Amino acid sequence: MFYNIFKKLSWKKTKIIPLIIADIHEKNSLILSELHKSTHVRLEIRSLKIADYIIGEIALERKTISDLISSMINKRLIQQLMQMKKYKKSILIIEGDLEEIYQENDNISKALRGFILSIIVNYNTSIIFAKDYEDTAKYLITLSKQQLKPKTPVSFHSRIPKSLKEQKQYILESFPNIGPKKAEKLLKKFKTIKNVVNSSEEELSEILKSRADNFKRITDS
Repeated sequence: MFYNIFKKLSWKKTKIIPLIIADIHEKNSLILSELHKSTHVRLEIRSLKIADYIIGEIALERKTISDLISSMINKRLIQQLMQMKKYKKSILIIEGDLEEIYQENDNISKALRGFILSIIVNYNTSIIFAKDYEDTAKYLITLSKQQLKPKTPVSFHSRIPKSLKEQKQYILESFPNIGPKKAEKLLKKFKTIKNVVNSSEEELSEILKSRADNFKRITDS
């Protein structure tokens, strides 16, 4: 009996809803009402020591235009950006129309431009410019959904293999519990598909661990 490596598998997919954690000081914000209405995210309100929102390993601070100017003057935002460095990624959301400020006061506009550039360059913080609270909520929802996308090595099953090396890896990845990394390690150790199939369970266990016996059952059937 030969195991059909091209047999289509089916399973019931469980929908995972991403989580957005909001600081309790945002409770009066209209953004939270937008997030509450969304069926695409879960919202949890906590007392956060750092940032206004946490999505996965990303810290987000939100500032309206007036907040931004105030925090530029009293240097409060600088302290917040320093604290946000504890997270893998930090983002500043600037909410409102900066053009009005730029047109009203040339001195403030120059200071703001310099301040924004300093945030990006010196504090390694990305900036999102949102029109209003609805726009901010949409950015938060989109970002939270993006965090669910798997960050795994590319499998050759996603395209037609062309080179001999890719074809050999394709074949090995067709076996249960063998992904791109294990397939690559097997080929590096045994060189050919024939050597992999003819190797002992003990030899295979160095790479496949407890899955080696299952691999041998399939190849010996």
